[in-house]
Amino acid sequence: MFRKILAVSVVAAATLLAACESGPTPYQPAAGYDRGYSEQKIENDRYRISFKGNSMTERDTVENYLLFRAAELTLQSGYDVFTIVDRDTDKDSRLRSYGGHLNSRLSYYYFSPRFGWIGAWEPYWTPSTYEEVTRYEAIAEIVMKRGPKGDDPSAFDARQVSQNLGPQIVRPSGAE
Repeated sequence: MFRKILAVSVVAAATLLAACESGPTPYQPAAGYDRGYSEQKIENDRYRISFKGNSMTERDTVENYLLFRAAELTLQSGYDVFTIVDRDTDKDSRLRSYGGHLNSRLSYYYFSPRFGWIGAWEPYWTPSTYEEVTRYEAIAEIVMKRGPKGDDPSAFDARQVSQNLGPQIVRPSGAE
C-alpha cells in the first residue's frame, strides 16, 4: 500500500512542478533564455526591440511591454519620439500532456485468513490530460528622433506612452 501511495505522490508532484509558472512575465530584461525584453542597436537612432512572455502572459501585455520599452529606450537615449518601422507578434502554441501510463507495476502481498499470503499487482495508469500552451513574442524595429511627433500615425510620443502605459507595468518582485 505504501508503494502505491508513494507512486501517486511522485506523479502528482511531477505534474504540479511541470504545470507551475509563478505568474505572467514581469517587465524585466531577458537574461539568457529567460522571458522579458531585449534590444539590439542597429544605428545610433534605430533599434530592434523584443518582448517574450511566458504562457501566462497575455498578448496585449506582451505588446504593451514592447511599446513601453520603446518609449523608455527613446527617452534614455535623449530622443522624444519613436516611429515603428516594422512590427510583428509571434504566437507559439503547443500541446502539453499530463498523466498517462506510468511504465511500472505496483506489486504487493496481502494476507487472507482463508488463502494465506497472496501476491497481487495493479497496473498504475491514468488517462492523459492535454492543455494548449501559448506564448507570445512581440518584435519591433524603431527609429527615434527629437522634436514633436508630427502627423505620422506610426510615430509615438515617448513621454505620453510612458505615462499612459506606466501604471500597467508589473516589475519583478523586489524591483522598484
